[in-house]
Amino acid sequence: MKHSDHVQAVAHHTSAAASSPVAASWRRCLTVHGLSPEEARSPLRLSEQEFRAAREKSGHLIEEAQGELDRLFSTVGKAGCCLLLTDENGIALERRGASGDDNDFRGLGLWSGTIWSEASVGTNGIGTAIADERAVVIQRDQHFLSCNTALSCATAIIRDHRGQIAAAIDISTCREDAGEMAMLLLSQAVRDAASRIEANLFRRAFNGARILLVPADSKSNPGLIAIDRDDLVLGATRAARLKLNLDDRRIASGIPAADLLNETPIGQGEDLLDAERAALRRVLSRASGNVSLAADTLGISRATLYRKMKKLSVN
Repeated sequence: MKHSDHVQAVAHHTSAAASSPVAASWRRCLTVHGLSPEEARSPLRLSEQEFRAAREKSGHLIEEAQGELDRLFSTVGKAGCCLLLTDENGIALERRGASGDDNDFRGLGLWSGTIWSEASVGTNGIGTAIADERAVVIQRDQHFLSCNTALSCATAIIRDHRGQIAAAIDISTCREDAGEMAMLLLSQAVRDAASRIEANLFRRAFNGARILLVPADSKSNPGLIAIDRDDLVLGATRAARLKLNLDDRRIASGIPAADLLNETPIGQGEDLLDAERAALRRVLSRASGNVSLAADTLGISRATLYRKMKKLSVN
């Protein structure tokens, strides 16, 4: 059976679409985007002006991703892979590829300024990852368009500091020997890179705040929360939001990080004493234990500082 006939047959069965993410994507391509699997369709391409505008809009993303893109490409580039960074709409903003492979990848549309959404080219790594909001591997005949069945793609999404989809990072290859195990390894590499870029974006958004790591189970990445000097949560990554049941409303209400992380003191009325003790220890630490210097910093006498140290059991 031809690939296009197989796609049509599977996509028209609602039971298949309900049980398979790929079949569900094929069905979207047919019923929502009005595509046909047999058409020789290239990805839509932005004009130079549109491309410059897209890059300008995502300037912070490109800046924070550069190092990870270079690091990832140094690992997979010699294996005949192409690397793309897109925005949340699937627009390819940055590309890495070996010059010897450029003609093949350019012919397939894996180039800066192209749009790899499902609406543009059907089921593919980038478009389907964005549509499903998860990392995906789309191998050869899992693509919707017959003209893309030479490709195998591993893609991960990147979320912004509020947990919303901001980008996607993709590794694509035309190698016929790119089997399931090889694609799983590429998928792990691209997910790790996406996680680091996401952390870079989060730290950038909360520059100057304290960043705490939220442990996760073995099936998910650790989360990050940003807190201010009063221990109130300023923001959280998607992983942290899921782990701690956080949303924008709870964050805006000013929830203490200690409450989220189950670090609230057992005794009642101890919070102020604990806060004063912590502040005093910080001042003494910065003064390298010099009580006179610490007292001057606080604007109090040495005698007063000694009384506070005794009261708070600070040695």
